[in-house]
Order: sequence, then C-alpha cells, then structure tokens
Amino acid sequence: MAKGIFTQSAVILFERKLDIGELAQALAAEFTIARQNPQTGPWQFGGPSLLVAYRPELNGYALLDLVHERWPDHMGDPKNDTTLFGAWTMGFFGLHTYPGGLARAVQQSWSWSEAGAAVERHHAFLRLKISYSLGADKDKPVIPHGVDSRDELAFLNRLATAALRVPGALCYFNPNGEVLRDAGTLADSLDFAAQRDLPPLDAWCNVRMFNIGDGWLLMDTVGNWQLDIADLEAAFPKNAFEPGAIDGFLRNLSSYVLDKPDALQQGHTVDGPNGSTWRIGIHENGLIDPPRQVLRCIPIDAQGVPEALKDQPQAQPDSKAPEQAAQGAKPWWKRW
Repeated sequence: MAKGIFTQSAVILFERKLDIGELAQALAAEFTIARQNPQTGPWQFGGPSLLVAYRPELNGYALLDLVHERWPDHMGDPKNDTTLFGAWTMGFFGLHTYPGGLARAVQQSWSWSEAGAAVERHHAFLRLKISYSLGADKDKPVIPHGVDSRDELAFLNRLATAALRVPGALCYFNPNGEVLRDAGTLADSLDFAAQRDLPPLDAWCNVRMFNIGDGWLLMDTVGNWQLDIADLEAAFPKNAFEPGAIDGFLRNLSSYVLDKPDALQQGHTVDGPNGSTWRIGIHENGLIDPPRQVLRCIPIDAQGVPEALKDQPQAQPDSKAPEQAAQGAKPWWKRW
C-alpha cells in the first residue's frame, strides 16, 4: 500500500484494558495533546483516541487509539470478516502490515527471547499512526512537502517509549517491520543509535533467517519500505558465513541504500564479510512473505545456487533455521 492518510505506524501491546484518560495523563508531560476523542465506530477503524501534535505547521499529528482486543494477525477476510479486512486494506493497522506479521515477528525475535511469552499475555493494543490529513482542507496534499520518514519514526519511538511506561504495557511492536521489543531492548537500540548518530534500524526493520534447503540459508530485511527503500536478501551456503556477519552486512547495506537510494542496480557488486563479493539482483517480490521488492545478494563465487533464488516462486522455508545458525544471529548493534 502506498503512503496516504497514514504515513507511519507502531503498536504497543498491553496485558490489560486501560482508559484513554490514563494514557493521556502519562503522555501529557512530554507531548502536546491536541484532542481526546471517544470511540465512534467499529474498533477495527479506531478506539477511543488521542491526537498528539507532531508537526502542526504541516497538519502533522499522531493518532493514538486504544483497542481492547487481541491483535488480529489474520487481518480479516473479504467474505466473512469484511470490517477487519476493509480496515486492514485501508492502512488502519499499518501501511505495510501483512497477515501473519506478529507470528513472524515472534519467530524471528533474535534480540528478545521472551517475545513469544509476552505476546501471549496481551489482551489490548495501542495503535500509533502519523497523518497529515486529519481535518485538513480537501485541496491540501495528503503528504506535504518536507515530510521526513526517519523523523516520523523517531517521533513514534518517543511516543512508544513513553507508552511503555504505562502499567500493563508489554512490548513495542512495529508491524511494518515485524519487530518486537520490550522497553529495555528498545531503549538499548535507540541509545546506541543516538550515541553514534545512526538510524536505529533494528527498532524499525527486522533481519530474519530461513533455511531454504539445498544447504543454503536466506537472511533478509523486512520494513525498509518505511524508509522508502527496498528490502534486502542475502542468500548463501550455510557453512560459508556466520549469520551474525550477514546480519551486519544487511544493516550496513541498508544504511548505504538509505543514503544513496539509487546506487545499487541490477548486476552491481558489493563487498561483503571476509573479503567476499556479492552480486545484486532486483526482484519485484522477495522469496519469503511479506510481498515486497527486494535487492537480492548472492556471493559471486557460490556454487549450486538453488533454483528458488533464480526464479520467483514463493519458498516454503523451515519453521526455524538450524540451531547453530540461530546462535550466530546476534543483534547488529551488539557487534560494533
């Protein structure tokens, strides 16, 4: 989905129901609350909410709404659950949110091993969404000039950090990047990035790992589209590289593409871990869900490249990568 009414989003999972006034009280010292609204329609489109000033000169606000339901990871059905399906297709659960995203985030939560247990305990969630269209004149652009994706995400991180202090808050969930963090690991990520003037990519975008068969692993990013750049895939023989090194390779390459969005083209080569060289291929769809454009990287000297990497069929990976690979996939920020 293209950016429109909402441009960025994040979620906080709660283990209890809470009142919107309690949330307003928790945020009031740090943020300007422009308005508090009651619920006026189906929860799928919005619960009781707060409108928080972000860039009011551009009509930029964050809409925070409380939903006293579990996160609907299936995202509805066009025949049997039309309200949920309609809300999802219109971006009310995140522009780049896809069915199964929370389950994939739990499975690929390498930085926070307790993610699954926390998610199981949630019974409510808070949506945080940025918009420039709420109450705007019809002749105004939906996305005004001067919008900055990184600044939007940074503002949502500040809101999320504050919301995580509310009693009953379990964790931060970025459905667009399929990232789960508790308050501690989110703070670690943001602090590390701030100290080094780096974008906190691991708070926005996940790096995942899959066993795709034929002795090969695939590691990819999900969530780069929030920053208006393509996601990345790195496929390699499982004994050729440590997955932790490939994690860093993908993060560094993401940072490079973020600074130079058009620098990598079909057939280009890039330097990788241990003096390796990787060739770039541009694919309209990645090998693993969610569907999105990817830049696929394969070592130029690799032998026996699986057919799935040459074509575009949807792979059916193992539910977990090999244990020895999982142990090597340390968060990128812990290896600097």
